[in-house]
Amino acid sequence: MSSGAQPRRGRLRVFLGAAPGVGKTYAVLSEAHRRVERGTDVVVGFVEHHDRPRTEVLLHGLEQVPRREVTYRGAVLTEMDTEAVLARRPAVTVVDELAHTNVPGSRNAKRWQDVEELLAAGIDVVSTVNIQHLESLGDVVESITGVRQRETVPDEVVRRADQIELVDMSPQALRRRMAHGNIYAPDKVDAALSNYFRPGNLTALRELALLWTADRVDEYLQQYRSEHRIRTTWQARERIVVGLTGGPEGRTLIRRASRMAAKGSGSEILAVHISRADGLTSASPKELALQRTLVEDLGGTYHHVIGDDIPQALLEFARGVNATQIVLGSSRRKTWQYVFGPGVGATVARDSGPDLDVHIVTHEEVAKGRGLPGARAARLGTARVVAGWLTAFAAPPLLTFLMLAGDPGIGFTNDVLLFLVLTVAAGLVGGLLPALASAAVCSGLMNYYFTDPVRTWTISDGRNIVSLAVFFGVAVAVASVVDLAARRTQQAARLRAESEILSTLAGSVLRGEARHGTGGPGTGPSLDALLERVRETFAMDRVALLERADERAAWTCAGSVGTTGSDKPLATPEDGDTDMPVGDNMMLVLAGRVLPAEDRRVLAAFAAQAAGVLDRQRLLGEAEQARELAEGNRIRTALLAAVSHDLRTPLAAIKASVSSLRSDDVQWSAEDEAELLGAIEEGADKLDNLVGNLLDMSRLQTGTVKPLIKDISLEEVVPKALGGVPEGSVRLAVAEALPLVAVDPGLLERTVANLVENAVKYSPDGKKVLVRASALADRVEVRVTDRGPGVPDSDKDRIFEPFQRYGDAPGGAGVGLGLAVARGFAEAMGGTLEAEDTPGGGMTMVLTLRAAHSRGPARPRPAGRTGAPDQPQPQPQPQPEPQRSGG
Repeated sequence: MSSGAQPRRGRLRVFLGAAPGVGKTYAVLSEAHRRVERGTDVVVGFVEHHDRPRTEVLLHGLEQVPRREVTYRGAVLTEMDTEAVLARRPAVTVVDELAHTNVPGSRNAKRWQDVEELLAAGIDVVSTVNIQHLESLGDVVESITGVRQRETVPDEVVRRADQIELVDMSPQALRRRMAHGNIYAPDKVDAALSNYFRPGNLTALRELALLWTADRVDEYLQQYRSEHRIRTTWQARERIVVGLTGGPEGRTLIRRASRMAAKGSGSEILAVHISRADGLTSASPKELALQRTLVEDLGGTYHHVIGDDIPQALLEFARGVNATQIVLGSSRRKTWQYVFGPGVGATVARDSGPDLDVHIVTHEEVAKGRGLPGARAARLGTARVVAGWLTAFAAPPLLTFLMLAGDPGIGFTNDVLLFLVLTVAAGLVGGLLPALASAAVCSGLMNYYFTDPVRTWTISDGRNIVSLAVFFGVAVAVASVVDLAARRTQQAARLRAESEILSTLAGSVLRGEARHGTGGPGTGPSLDALLERVRETFAMDRVALLERADERAAWTCAGSVGTTGSDKPLATPEDGDTDMPVGDNMMLVLAGRVLPAEDRRVLAAFAAQAAGVLDRQRLLGEAEQARELAEGNRIRTALLAAVSHDLRTPLAAIKASVSSLRSDDVQWSAEDEAELLGAIEEGADKLDNLVGNLLDMSRLQTGTVKPLIKDISLEEVVPKALGGVPEGSVRLAVAEALPLVAVDPGLLERTVANLVENAVKYSPDGKKVLVRASALADRVEVRVTDRGPGVPDSDKDRIFEPFQRYGDAPGGAGVGLGLAVARGFAEAMGGTLEAEDTPGGGMTMVLTLRAAHSRGPARPRPAGRTGAPDQPQPQPQPQPEPQRSGG
């Protein structure tokens, strides 16, 4: 290379971590060892092992460039010596923590800028960064974790990397690593697990990392396609559309599509039924309901589309959802029925184009028939009527021309039969009126061209008159029979559809169908689900159920479906195109088209069912109120049972002590009197606590708790709540820098007191209960941690129910209301109370409160640097205070 040539730019490889502690530094050092073993010149520019033994061991055997010392505010700090690395000019440099902020006075403000210099000099760099340090995700990470990342790296720097490798670990495994002391020092473990390393935070960060990496992979794919000039579509994600006709083969198609989707990760199934916009069809609503349930059970979605051209509508839907495959069933039509067209499957396969694969799946219903042509289209429609009239007026002249141009001597009888075929064809295609017109035209043509004397309207042979009369009569009779058969077939198809719908409605009442509703089993379908079924069945745009108190009152909407932002709501029956009254003060209103009169019988059944569903939902509401009353009675019964024992015990102790003091038979010493008075005081305290909890539970049950919310500091409330526990049994850590909380001070004090008392009861001797508070975004958490036996996950909700005690409660444990009252007060203040396992054993009660709008003072932070670059930079967390008693 000539002296004036520019060196090649180095290649950047980034190990992207889903969270701190997942093993980025370990992975990058392992990569360095692999390259050294291959003979590559590798040096370590900067790696921080954070005193982790396994990471520190990996530094052995690797050449490390000495760090540069920088004095800042009287402290000596170390940074990567970029100049030394450039002078050394290795092939590969390992640089940890790409988002790190250098100490003021360094060559560059950010470490990623140092890396840019190394890359520009032709040195390959292997580096690390956490997902939370990407600049574009700062706000998202803060909203999730409550921690604002002060050290960030521009996304473009990482996107320009030649390779990005995701380093991931499940939240449970990462928390176990943390609890075992493999990430942070033991004194920081509890704070980290309680704040940044919560399972929800880690799961959200993991999802962010996966999504960001997936976008980068897509960029690589697009770049590759561009470089290789690939223009065809590459569908990395399969979307499979299943076409349903309402026939019994639909379930086979759905299962086949599910097996196809299971072969590719992230595949979707979209089942679609396309119906014509002419009212009821011969599709089975019951079968469609079963298929809809099946596809949703398999993780797919169901769609209903209106379209007269079924193949075109299916293709438009598939392209609209960016589908890659279409699954259709083999036609159920018999061989002779193909004279009416090639069928949906063949048409879709012909018009699908190169980007859509069409699968035709065989099934047991193949070639078993789908009914007569009349059943294929319930109403003849404009197209068939026009075709019938064309057959009536255009076909006879054409047949006459062909007969005159050919052999005119085939005989009058054969002429009559040929014209009769045209009349029958007109009746089959267009119905009775085109058949009558065809009979009249054919009679006139036969009279003029084929009866003697020809080309005159005179008939010389009387037999020909009889023949023409018989021909006309037979043509009219045949046309009438054909038309009657078509109308009977139409009626049969309609009656079948009606019976299927009515059967489905009746079955939903008997079975208590609730799949698409909001109620539980046996509550029946929801009103919205029923109205949606009405909309799909009659191909309407919008459906609403209106009601009013009396004839003079205004209409109100009890439920509606299909309404979008641009649609006018159906507020009165006049707003719709079709309405069906239900009694005097309820109306089912449909918008989209005027419904034919023959469909109104089924609509009336739907309307009656909708009214029944609405009444049932209201009855369920009343039943829920009755259930709450019954629950209150149950609690009162439990209260009486608890009073009979738990309140008598301290009363008996008080009475015995008072009786002893008043006795004249015994001369008590001062120590004995003090002991008896102490017993009286202890019993009175227990009674006061029990009665307080009972009154609080009563207030919660009756809904009379009215919190007086005010902004207050936790330091003003939490210490007061510790007065009822033994001195030295609680360690308190509430920092002054915490924001104010919006709470009722009295309710908060009672809540914390109950939590602490419960924790102290179950803590082993010598193990203190830890009460710690921390700030997370717009909330503040108070965590009460004990080292007791803990509670299984299956019982974590049960311990918050009134009069519940878990396991063998210690003596004098009370009536089991403490946690129930605590959760009730927390929810009354707009907070939450949940139970979590304590790492290493025990239970942690997490009380989450709303932070006030006025924030507390922030603790000052050292400028430009943090103590541990691999550790997330949280908001000021409370530091452990000197141990102090709960009193």
